[in-house]
Amino acid sequence: MNSRSIPSALSQWLCLCIGLLAPIFGYAQVTLHYNERPPYLVGKDGQLTGLTGSPAVAAFKAAGVAFNLQSSSSARQLALIKENKGADCGIGWFKNEEREGFGKFTKPIYQDKAQIAITSAKNAKVKDGAAVESILGDKAITLLVKQGYSYGKTLDAMIAKLQPKSTAVTVENVQMLQMIQAERADYMFVAPEEADGLIAAAGFSPAEFRKANFSNAPSGENRYILCSKSVSDDVIAKLNNAIK
Repeated sequence: MNSRSIPSALSQWLCLCIGLLAPIFGYAQVTLHYNERPPYLVGKDGQLTGLTGSPAVAAFKAAGVAFNLQSSSSARQLALIKENKGADCGIGWFKNEEREGFGKFTKPIYQDKAQIAITSAKNAKVKDGAAVESILGDKAITLLVKQGYSYGKTLDAMIAKLQPKSTAVTVENVQMLQMIQAERADYMFVAPEEADGLIAAAGFSPAEFRKANFSNAPSGENRYILCSKSVSDDVIAKLNNAIK
């Protein structure tokens, strides 16, 4: 080994030692997953910003918790967190009883505005200003939902109680919006701050859709960082202390 190779070898040895010791002390590098979703999550040039992206990244940095960003579908994120084979966290998840059973939540990093319905401009079935129950209870109207997704405790409970006519899919919101535009379903729930960006991301014009408000929409839900149980309680506490 020549003298020039010593610093490189030492660096590799130190990285190996840190990697082996980190899990023992609960500080394994976290894989921080995100699913591109403006205005919540916007990835560009290796950086992550957005309504939930910015505060999540800021919390990890302020807490001194090592992480690497990974673009992953929402289904993939949940699968990894459930499997609990590594230190995995997802950004911007709603809290519900099922997820609390297999993961760990931080303090909230953002609160949504009250949800609205988005429907095709050609579709007159979903009335603006109607009560949520009247729309969900109308068996002539088809709700489009993402399988395994939560729309917040209140809406989830309404859907479970009223059992609306619905179509469940595993695709992301952009593809869901394409289904709405093609009238393969009548409407989907969306936070109002996401609607315009979603329409643009799907390549449509705002004139092709109609946003319907509800007369009794529940308050917007909090969004959290959801982590696998492999992430130590100490790391969660550090993140909570750093969340503004």
